Amino acid sequence: MAGRIPQDFIDDLLSRTDLGDVIGNRVQIKKAGREFKACCPFHNEKTPSFTISPDKGFYHCFGCGAHGTALGFLMDYDKLSFVDAIEELASMAGVEVPREDSDVPVQSNAPVYEILNDAAVWFQGNLKNAQPAIDYLKGRGLDGNTAKDFMIGFAPDGWDNLMNALASDPAQRETALTAGLVIRNEDRVYDRFRNRIIFPIRDMRGRVIAFGGRTMDKNDGAKYLNSPETPVFHKGRELYGLYEARQAVRKFETILVVEGYMDVVSLAQHGVPNVVATLGTATSAEHLKRLFRLTPEVIFCFDGDRAGRQAAWKALQVTLPELQKGRQVRFLFLPEGEDPDSIAQAEGSTGFNARLEQAMPLSEYMMQELAEQTDMSSMDGRARLAELAKPLLQKIPEGVYRDLLQQTVAQQVGLNTERLAQHIDDGDEYEPYYPDQRPVRKLNKPQGNTPMRHAIRIVLQYPEKLGEFVIPEELSQVQQAGVPLLTELLEIVQGQTGIKSGILIERFRDRPEREHLEILQGQLLPELPEPANELHDTLLKIINTGKHQRLEELTVKLAEGLNAAELEEYRSLAKWKSDQTKSVADRT
Repeated sequence: MAGRIPQDFIDDLLSRTDLGDVIGNRVQIKKAGREFKACCPFHNEKTPSFTISPDKGFYHCFGCGAHGTALGFLMDYDKLSFVDAIEELASMAGVEVPREDSDVPVQSNAPVYEILNDAAVWFQGNLKNAQPAIDYLKGRGLDGNTAKDFMIGFAPDGWDNLMNALASDPAQRETALTAGLVIRNEDRVYDRFRNRIIFPIRDMRGRVIAFGGRTMDKNDGAKYLNSPETPVFHKGRELYGLYEARQAVRKFETILVVEGYMDVVSLAQHGVPNVVATLGTATSAEHLKRLFRLTPEVIFCFDGDRAGRQAAWKALQVTLPELQKGRQVRFLFLPEGEDPDSIAQAEGSTGFNARLEQAMPLSEYMMQELAEQTDMSSMDGRARLAELAKPLLQKIPEGVYRDLLQQTVAQQVGLNTERLAQHIDDGDEYEPYYPDQRPVRKLNKPQGNTPMRHAIRIVLQYPEKLGEFVIPEELSQVQQAGVPLLTELLEIVQGQTGIKSGILIERFRDRPEREHLEILQGQLLPELPEPANELHDTLLKIINTGKHQRLEELTVKLAEGLNAAELEEYRSLAKWKSDQTKSVADRT
């Protein structure tokens, strides 16, 4: 079996790759100094906010927040896997991709994708002979062509039908377990989906990654049963119907988010193809990032009952941090007892689209919900509304939308806009409001540009100028979040010449720190004539802060007694602080 691709090869490949060529061959770009600009290929916009920096090997969209390297672009735009993206860049560079000899086999998801596809075909074939399932779907108004487009199938009743068909030997059975198709309970293995309508879930490339199963009998367990988390399926990221919507719509003006599989299928059949559904989970930030790369507007559609209102409010809270330049969100509430499926069948696309036109803007929905919880005729009630609005406004990125919404709140409570803005930004933490339930957590204070983040940004933006930078030994003694990551970045650039930011970030592709690094890379610093000097001064601030914190810890512990090493450390730090104080006094 082929070994892993050497990291040195990936670094060298990215260093010789011209990011401008990679993106320029797929998107129309325009020269802007040493960089390029373009209308973002991941969301609709008229004014270019997509910046490409070949020198750094990194792209960033200031509109939707998309960012990454040449590999990331190929994975997002061409829908390639990581290995396929490397193969594509290597082909462009005219080089072969080497493989390391290794006794550890490379983990491949190919068998998982294969058995999931085979299962989808098998489920689909079963539907033809399952008259009760056919009758149920026809009763819901579904036609054969739509069922075919969405690969809808049927899992027959019984404990081992799928196993006998697709996983009769031990190796296949293990793959079926990994894919979530069967369940192991003690010494027993059996089919997960039984006597259910099956809705295959496909990724952006059209590969089957999971299934949703709907019961036809109210007494036959949960209404919906979904595949579990697997190596190829993560509920918080995927959206049912997104692949089918992209096949039907060339360019999205808006995307509608509903709650159920049948809602998606029914709307698509009745001429509303730009619709997706979450997979039994609340809307996540990852869902929204994916949607806003495709469209400037998202409309949430919920039932008008209490549960629907609560789900809508949760969606609003998740949406607020994503309301960057040009993005819009609206909410459509259906009459109680109705859902998108029933409305589509009763009113068709014309009637449903008319309802969409009346969808409530996020700002209007937010103000309506908050006003219902207060007595707006009293001063106390208006003050209460301002307090409820505060944690919500704090979540919104700074910009025109936040300013306008603050102005709306100020008008509602009868407060000067500037004074309300000061109140919003005063740094206090308030518990966010949830309709019909108690607050469950406090809003974290927005993070600023700390010395640690500043230092990491310097390394990310000027790695080629830090090859000879000497890391202060005292940095390793600082017990502060971010120090291990900063140190690792500095160690990577040691002795390097011409290393790009993109290479640094790619080193963290499969690690949780990558997203944080990409965000920091997108926050451009002013031009620094001497980045090494700036970094040195910033590290001194971090080290000094660490010393102060350690001295405070030892001072508190002094009353309980310090061991010999701690006492020596305490004396050394106390002398250091005294010298620092004296030095400041001498300068003044």
